Amino acid sequence: MAIAIILILIVIASVLFHVLAPWHAAPPASNWGSIDTTLFITLIISGIFFIAITVFMAVAIMRYRHKEGARAHYQPESKKLEFWLIVVTSIGIAAMLAPGLVVYNDFIRVPKEAYELEVVAQQWQWTYRFPGQDGKLGKSDIKFVDATNPLGVDPKDPAGQDDVLIKNNEIRLPLDKPVKVLLRSKDVLHNFYIPQIRSKMDMVPGMVSYFWFTPTKTGKYEVLCAEFCGVGHFNMRGQMIVEEQGAFDQWLSDQPTFAQTLASAAKPGQDSVLEKGRQLVEQYGCSACHSQDGSARLGPGWKGLYGRTEQFADGTRALVDEAYLKESILKPQARLVQGYPPVMVAYTLKDDEMAAVVALIKSLGDAPQASGPGEDQVAQGQQLAQSLGCLACHSVDGNKGIGPTWQGLYGSTVTLADGTSVKADEGYLKESVLDPGGKIVKGYAAVMPALKPSDKDLDALIAFIKSKANADASKAQPGKSP
Repeated sequence: MAIAIILILIVIASVLFHVLAPWHAAPPASNWGSIDTTLFITLIISGIFFIAITVFMAVAIMRYRHKEGARAHYQPESKKLEFWLIVVTSIGIAAMLAPGLVVYNDFIRVPKEAYELEVVAQQWQWTYRFPGQDGKLGKSDIKFVDATNPLGVDPKDPAGQDDVLIKNNEIRLPLDKPVKVLLRSKDVLHNFYIPQIRSKMDMVPGMVSYFWFTPTKTGKYEVLCAEFCGVGHFNMRGQMIVEEQGAFDQWLSDQPTFAQTLASAAKPGQDSVLEKGRQLVEQYGCSACHSQDGSARLGPGWKGLYGRTEQFADGTRALVDEAYLKESILKPQARLVQGYPPVMVAYTLKDDEMAAVVALIKSLGDAPQASGPGEDQVAQGQQLAQSLGCLACHSVDGNKGIGPTWQGLYGSTVTLADGTSVKADEGYLKESVLDPGGKIVKGYAAVMPALKPSDKDLDALIAFIKSKANADASKAQPGKSP
C-alpha cells in the first residue's frame, strides 16, 4: 500500500512541477515557437503515458496484492489487449513524430534573403567563416587544410579570397536578419547547440549539414557541443552575440579575410614565425586546452609559462625552457604537470613547425614585472597557482567554482561544516593548502588534494591570495579551502 501511495504522489508532484514551474524559455529566435510547440506536444503525450502507466502500477499493487490462499490467474496471451496496446502506442508515436517532421522541414527550408555562416568544429573549439563582399562562400576541401589554411578554403577559388575568418569561439550576428548556418567537422562527430534559440544539429565529418534562424533579441547566448567528442568535450564552449546591424558591420570589418591571412603568413621575419605558430595552434586544436590569456582550461595556460619553474605530479620541478617545451609536445606523458590530467596526445611536428609553436609560447612567457620584493613574491605566487592547477577550481574575480573564489577571501570569516567559524588568516590558508581535509567548510565537497610546496613557495602562494583581499569580502564564496 505504501508503494502505491508513493507512486500516486510522484504523479501529482510531476504534474504540479510542470504546471507551476516559475521559469520559461525566452524567445530570441524567429522559429522558436514551432519548436517549443513540438516539445510541448511531446511532453503532453509522454506525460499521458507516464501518468497512465504509473497509476496502473499503483492500482495493480493495491488490487492484486498478495493474499493468503489466492492464486494468480494464468492468461498466456490476450489478442484484444495486444491489439489495443499496438493501436494506442502507434498513435502516440505518430503524434510525437509528425509535428517534429513538420518543424524539421521548416528548419531546413531557408529563406532566399538569408546570408550564410559556416561553422567548423574541431576538438575542442569552434571557428567560423562569413562570405565577403561578393556574398558567396568560397569552396573548401580537406585537402587544402594546412597550417596557413586551417579551414581548408580553396586558395584558387576567387569567391573565397574575401571570405571573413573568425578564429575564436566567439561569433556575432546582426539582429533581425535570417542566417543559414552551414555545419562541418574536421575530425570527429560534434553537435552545434545554442539552447536559447533551440538550434541543435549534428556535424558529421565529410558532410555539410545546415539549418536557419533569425535572431530576434540582442544579447549573449552560449554555444555548446552536444555530442561527446573526447576528453575536452566539456570545454568546447563558445558565445554568440546578437547586436544591431551597425555594430555587427563594424566588428566584421575588423576581422581578417582569407587573402589577408595568406599574405600575413607569407611575410618574412619574426611576425611571420609567430603567425605560423598561431596557425599551427589553431590547426591542431591546442587552444582548446591551453589558454593564451591566463584563463583556466584543461591544460596549463601559456601566459607566463616560458621561463618559470613547473612542478610535476611526482614532486619534481623543472625550468620551462625550449627543451622542456619540445619534450612536452613530442612526449607529453614524460613529465605530467601537477593538477592536470594526462590527456594530451603526442604530436609529430617538423623542425620549422616546432620552432614556430615554441616561439609563440615564448612570446607569451614574459612573467609580470615586479617593482619590489613584495610584488615579486605575488608574481611568483600567481605563477605557482597556474602551474599547480589552483586556478582551475578557484577564481580570482569573484565567480563561484569548484572551490571558493580568492577574491576577498583573506581576512574574511568562513563557516565550517560543523557549524563553527574561522577567520581566513595566514595560518588557516597554509593549513588548507597542506591539509585541505582538516577543516571542511560548509557548501563544498572535500575534493582538494593535499599539496606539499616548499616554505618559500607556500609563502608566495599565500601572498598571491592575500593580494586579492582588497575586494569586498562579502563577494567571497564560502568553500572547503582556499
